[in-house]
Amino acid sequence: MVIDSHVHVWDPARVSYPWLVDAPALDRRFDVSDIDNELDAAGVVAVILVQAADHIDDTELMLDLAASNARVAGVVGWVPLLDPSAAERSLDRWTNSAIVGVRHLVHRDPDPDLLADPRIDDVLAMLAARNLTFDVCAESEHLLRIVPGLAERHPRLTLVIDHLAKPPIATGGWHPWAQLLADAAEATNTAVKLSGLNTAAAPGASTADYRRYVDHALGVFGSERTMYGGDWPFALLAANSYTEIWRDLRACLDGLEHVDRHAVLAGTAQRVYRLSIPALTSTM
Repeated sequence: MVIDSHVHVWDPARVSYPWLVDAPALDRRFDVSDIDNELDAAGVVAVILVQAADHIDDTELMLDLAASNARVAGVVGWVPLLDPSAAERSLDRWTNSAIVGVRHLVHRDPDPDLLADPRIDDVLAMLAARNLTFDVCAESEHLLRIVPGLAERHPRLTLVIDHLAKPPIATGGWHPWAQLLADAAEATNTAVKLSGLNTAAAPGASTADYRRYVDHALGVFGSERTMYGGDWPFALLAANSYTEIWRDLRACLDGLEHVDRHAVLAGTAQRVYRLSIPALTSTM
């Protein structure tokens, strides 16, 4: 059984997604139900919906879908990091909702040093106090360098590094990404997602291209802090279907022992996001 820790839904008729200007192929409504058959075929029993816009409306959209779709086990939403009062009001309102964490599109924020700004500390402390995670879009060397300091400032907050910090797969590069990821892994309150790899790679990339980077993540984080994420539908920019995304990433895990493979595919996400799902067993 599998938990996909990184699935998006969006509805341009209801929420504004400025980045869609650069991805017109994705400028339409996407819902988890669009891929029900593919999720079933992959053994995905639960998904985490992750924010796609720095706006409360996006979170409310995801929460509405979570309330109507039993496959949605949690929502990583958004609150204004620089407005503690507004953030607290939203978090209070969502106390009994599917919220399991928060994310901000820091890689698109006009302030490249937002993660190092002490003004966000009050909101991050709120997340820690409520046992919520903070997903980090460390999609550049600069942002990834900030992660260890952020983890040190908030030792009770679990930081989840999305998309394996976008490794240089397309060029076959290695350092400084590999060392920076290892530095981030030294903080025990960090975890990482094996998601978004196909959009970091050259066209036509597959398992062979990803394996070196996945192996490094497993080497520095261990399976107990690594989780699978499909990054659908954004990953469709470099794939034809969810099935293709799943197939190429899943094959990177073939050499793992059962217990480690189960952790990456389900156990880590279940623990990190504190999901209310019965204990998962698998024959994968």
